[in-house]
Amino acid sequence: MKSSYREEDVTLLLKDITGQVQPLETKEREKRIQSGIHYCEMLPAEYVPTSQYIEAYEKALQWEADHTAAAVRQCGDKIVKEKGRDVVLVSLARAGLPIGILLKWYLKKQYDLDVPHYGISIIRGRGIDRNAMDYLLSRYPASSLQMVDGWIGKGAILQELRRELRDFPGVSTELAVLSDPANLTRLCGTHEDLLIPSSCLNCTVSGLVSRTFLRPDIIGPEDFHGAAFYGELKEQDRSYEFLNAIASRLDSAPPLPEKILRHSGLEETNAIAAHFGVSDINFVKPGIGEATRVLLRRLPWKVLVREGEESSSELRHLYQLAREKGVAVESYPLENYKACGIIKKLADA
Repeated sequence: MKSSYREEDVTLLLKDITGQVQPLETKEREKRIQSGIHYCEMLPAEYVPTSQYIEAYEKALQWEADHTAAAVRQCGDKIVKEKGRDVVLVSLARAGLPIGILLKWYLKKQYDLDVPHYGISIIRGRGIDRNAMDYLLSRYPASSLQMVDGWIGKGAILQELRRELRDFPGVSTELAVLSDPANLTRLCGTHEDLLIPSSCLNCTVSGLVSRTFLRPDIIGPEDFHGAAFYGELKEQDRSYEFLNAIASRLDSAPPLPEKILRHSGLEETNAIAAHFGVSDINFVKPGIGEATRVLLRRLPWKVLVREGEESSSELRHLYQLAREKGVAVESYPLENYKACGIIKKLADA
């Protein structure tokens, strides 16, 4: 699978479907998702950022690079403590890819470990790419595989991962992430709801790779899950700008304080859904990263921000996107999370 990442940074176990699937605009895609078509059977048209949003992203990168670097460091240290020196990083495409590269770089810098790094697909409701897992397990001990993602929202993908890995004995079900406000994994940089700047953009901060794709007319039984390469966005590619900005802070970033959470993110998500009368929990997307995705890729109804943190620098890109899309931003007594996106039910639109 082609990407704008260097071969030595990641090997993508994905089938290249570039040019085979027409990306859909958000409203059409949302209509199909809510009519029952699975999101993995379509590709979204990539959001082209406005100059104002790019400015908001650049400020987010400047302000949050230290926090992100500290989370990379703390997550990497936990991985080595857990695994020792026998580690293979397996990032969940696509949000996990830049985080896996940063962890790979950190493990080399701090521990002189040259760890292999792969990207594979997992899709909520469809499972992990079993051909990719078989490929990895034919080459490495099961105990060495370490799954990586960017952050945990309410934990839907982690639940999927844990279910799927029952069929692959010896592979750890612990997911390494930078931010885990859902309180679900030990291998996190922090339980704080961090703004990880890579969550602010789509493919242009993820190697110009699309979301992963699975449809039987294009992905055969022996194939890896698919993805497209957006080569036409080469001039807008900021993948290494992001990676280098974070890597430059790995030595100097102050450590993140430990955050103790009193309850799980799923409890809070259920309470939000009940408060706003949302019958489908999948329409509630807690966490800064997930709220950003709702604004970038779905049809949002409203965005919640934690009371008392409305002017936080971590949330400025959300306000910019909400203004562009005409979405209401509302203060709410969030505990685990600093923001939450709620998707609009089209029947109510």
